[in-house]
Amino acid sequence: MNFTDFTSRIVDIKNAPLGGLEAQFLLAPKLRLQYDEQKIAANNSKRAAVLALLYPNEQEQTTILLIQRASYIGIHSGQISFPGGKFDKEDFSLKHTALRETFEEVGIFPDSVNIFKELTNVYIPPSNFLATPFLGFVDCKPNFILNHEVSKIIEILLSDLMDEKNITSVILDTSYMKKAEVPCFKIQDCIIWGATAMMLSEIKELFRY
Repeated sequence: MNFTDFTSRIVDIKNAPLGGLEAQFLLAPKLRLQYDEQKIAANNSKRAAVLALLYPNEQEQTTILLIQRASYIGIHSGQISFPGGKFDKEDFSLKHTALRETFEEVGIFPDSVNIFKELTNVYIPPSNFLATPFLGFVDCKPNFILNHEVSKIIEILLSDLMDEKNITSVILDTSYMKKAEVPCFKIQDCIIWGATAMMLSEIKELFRY
């Protein structure tokens, strides 16, 4: 999708209903389906926020920013995600968390980001986080400055997200599940699954309007 076409649709997308859990669960691992709102509340989950950022690439195609996390001793080592992180007691709001973490991780100034929609919370069982995604855009491709938490930038086209051929499933071994079949997006040889895929699934449904 051309970036001008995207910006012309922002008001419609802003006013469109969210797909919610129904949209998220299209790309949810079976492990996640075990958790309803009551279980999530009982777990007293930690709060977090991420930014789903859209911008034009060099060909003026609408692009979505993802990152690959650096390797470390932990549950989410090396995974593909949106920039973001946990709510800090000094944050004014979860939106502030998403913008602050994005600046810290990839160097995008908060004042340059136009956030136009809050998406449905996503519960992440392995780390017991309840993450709030925010949808936003900048008018030109950012000059990324990565910190130690990020190994590389991954840029996917909105048109590739919308292409049904890029939805598949893979067998994964992780620290918390073995030989599990999980639904995923496979875009540019990247396997995008878990919470990030669930968020992208809701975004995908929004752009159907």
